[in-house]
Amino acid sequence: MKKLILGFAVLFSLAAIDLSALNDEYLIGEEDVLQISVWDNPNLSVVVPVRPDGMISLPLAGDVKASGISPQDLKKRIEKELGRYMKVPVVSVIVTAVNSFKVYVFGDGFAKTSAEKRSGDTGSAAASVSGQITLRRNTTLFQFLIQTGSLGNIDAQNAYIVRDGKKLAVDFEQLLGNGDFSQDIKLVANDIIYLPGGFNNRIRIAGEVKTPCVIPYAESMTALDAVLSAGGFTDFASRNSVLIVRKEGKNVKIIEVKIKDVINGAASKNIFLKPGDIVTVKQSWF
Repeated sequence: MKKLILGFAVLFSLAAIDLSALNDEYLIGEEDVLQISVWDNPNLSVVVPVRPDGMISLPLAGDVKASGISPQDLKKRIEKELGRYMKVPVVSVIVTAVNSFKVYVFGDGFAKTSAEKRSGDTGSAAASVSGQITLRRNTTLFQFLIQTGSLGNIDAQNAYIVRDGKKLAVDFEQLLGNGDFSQDIKLVANDIIYLPGGFNNRIRIAGEVKTPCVIPYAESMTALDAVLSAGGFTDFASRNSVLIVRKEGKNVKIIEVKIKDVINGAASKNIFLKPGDIVTVKQSWF
C-alpha cells in the first residue's frame, strides 16, 4: 500500500494546474476572477471578480449574474445583454482564478497532519484557511488526502463526507487500505469532510522490545507481528510473558501471549490484535 500511495503522490504532485481545462464544465462561483473579452472592443474588455451576491459588473452591460453557470453560458448571457447596444457582439470568458471551489474539513486526522502543508501556499493545488480548503482544480478524494498530507493519520473506518446535508456512501477504508478506486469520488464545492485521528486505530508496542513504537493497525495483525515490527525481543525479554492490553467499552482486558511457544510452532497460541491494543513485553528475571 505504501508503494501505491507513494506512486500516486508523485504522479499528482507533478500534475499541472490547467485552468483552461475547467472552462467547459466548471461552474463559476463567488470570489472567482474572470477575464471578459469583447472582440474589437477593448474598452468593454475587463478582468472582474465575482461578488458575494454572484454578480459581476461590466461596462455597458451593467450587473450580470455569473455564479452557478459555466463560462460558456455566461458568454451567451453577456452577448445577449450587449446585443441591446451593438451588432453581433463576440465575447469570451476565461476563469483566471478559482477561488470559490471550497471544501470544509474537520477532525483530528486533519488538524494534526497538515499544519505546514496548509500554511496558505497559493501556488499549490490546494490552499487553506483553518478547516476551509480552496481547491485550485478538479480534485478527487484521494488526491485531496495526498495534497493535505492526511493519508497515514486518519481513522479511515470512521471518516466520511457530507454533501448537501447527506452522508455519502464512500468507504475510506476500502480506498486507502485496499486500493479500491471506485471509492475515489470527485469532490464538489461545499463538501464537508470528516477526518478523525487514527491514534485509536494503531498498535502501541512497549517493554522489552528493541524499538518501542506505535504502528498502524492492519487487518489480521498478530501479537508476533507487533513484536517483529518493534525489532524483536531484547536480551532481557520474557518471551512467554507478552501482554495485550485491550480496551472493550469501559472495561480493560489483559491477554497473555506465549510468543516463545508460537515461535516454536504453537501457532494456535498467537493472538490477533485489534485497533488500539497495547502490546507489552515483560522483563525476564532470569
